[in-house]
Amino acid sequence: MKRNVGQGVATKPAVMLGAARLTIGDIVDVADGRRSILFSEAAEARIEASARMLASLATAGERIYGVTTGLGAAVDTALQADDDVQRRVPLARCVGVGRISSRRELRAIIATRAARLAQGCSGASLAAARGLADLIERDVQPVIPMTGSIGEGDLAPLAAIAAVLIGQGFAILDGEIIPGAVALERAGLAPIRLVGKDGLALVSSNAASIGPAVVCVADAQQVLSAAVAAGALSFEAYRCSLNPVSEAALALRPLPGQETVAGALRGLLEGGTLARPGAARRLQDPLSFRCIAPVMGAAVAALDAARDIVEVELNSSDDNPAILAEGHSLPNANFDTTHLTLTFEALGLACARVAAMVGERIMKLMSPASSDLPRFLSPIQNGRNGYATVQKTVAALVAEIQHRANPMPVVVLPVADRVEDYATMATAVVEKTAEIVTRLRLLIATELMVAAQAVDLREAIALGRGSASVRATVREAVATLTEDRPATPDIEALDAMIAGGAFGGFGRIWREAR
Repeated sequence: MKRNVGQGVATKPAVMLGAARLTIGDIVDVADGRRSILFSEAAEARIEASARMLASLATAGERIYGVTTGLGAAVDTALQADDDVQRRVPLARCVGVGRISSRRELRAIIATRAARLAQGCSGASLAAARGLADLIERDVQPVIPMTGSIGEGDLAPLAAIAAVLIGQGFAILDGEIIPGAVALERAGLAPIRLVGKDGLALVSSNAASIGPAVVCVADAQQVLSAAVAAGALSFEAYRCSLNPVSEAALALRPLPGQETVAGALRGLLEGGTLARPGAARRLQDPLSFRCIAPVMGAAVAALDAARDIVEVELNSSDDNPAILAEGHSLPNANFDTTHLTLTFEALGLACARVAAMVGERIMKLMSPASSDLPRFLSPIQNGRNGYATVQKTVAALVAEIQHRANPMPVVVLPVADRVEDYATMATAVVEKTAEIVTRLRLLIATELMVAAQAVDLREAIALGRGSASVRATVREAVATLTEDRPATPDIEALDAMIAGGAFGGFGRIWREAR
């Protein structure tokens, strides 16, 4: 069934769910408004087959969790399967509080849930599945408070989406927060009727963890690529020894990711005077320079692991129970996200270590005792501040990143009368990792600004071809500092350039998805 794209949301063909393996790039396209989503014919056939099997099993009297039984601690309560049961499921779970999801997060969440329904194991009706696609197409944005999930099924945030689908809750349309029923009407949509297992299928998923995880991985790719570009420019400015990033040195201990980072650095520095023998100022540079390959290599390895886990999730089912077209309801634990949580904790920790090194490199470049450059990189020393106060911003960012790198608790209060006595806190882990990435991006923007200034003050050097291009890209947005001026607009401009991929081509360091 084809639909017209509403309100100019999509600029590329829709992502066809259930037709081929989904990638992070597919969901990011939807999240950023470049594409909408549609279900392939095969996916629609699977969804309908699962719904028919659900109806057959329920009619035969089989006990089906959340359909003919209560949920959670009420699993021992027998219910008569009816539409009102499914309508009550999301309404009773609209308990979220706290910050509201961004449009980008929301679209990723909806697309992720729709992708998993396309597996055809949920027992959801085709109308419910298409309802999610309609929200994306018409850019109706349910208001989702993001605190309320403990990671074993993101019930609370997903219930806010389901509520809008049935004409309840609130949504944002054309920038205005309005009742869900009004949003649907203005968008030319009608509330859907929840049948069979629709209410449970819409809320019982980890899409509110996986969707933002998709966005986080995509952002981290841009940030770590820019970090390589910034590192190369700092190498030029500090006049570092290239021995620690040489193929010979790294071959002595081949670690995941480090040769990829070192190779990218060598490529950026190629053709410049730093690559010549004897060009380095010191025999041994500070560790924040010398250890860039192993530390950033560890971050790249963590990013690779996070991307692999997320793409597995995008292409699998987490429905409990799964309703299999072959003829049975299968209770399972596919909602558990321990793997995702641990992987994103590792990614956050790795990015925090990158941040610590970036902060130190910035400080070293501003110190005459360390860099042999003017104090705070001001070309005029008589009463000028230069980038002195930027150090406070750097220190604040590094501290905030280190705080967020602390792990979430392993033990979480049991809920549902202690039936649900374990939880991953996946949504919170993904959120704090994303906050780390956002702050690291600001740090990298600052390093790019400071390193470009240091390069401009360094006499009688020729930059590598790649690092010269990095400097030229910085100078497209930020002029060389002479007299004191506010640094905030410069940092923010570079931050936006990193987010937009302006530095991605200089240090493409992540492994292609498998």
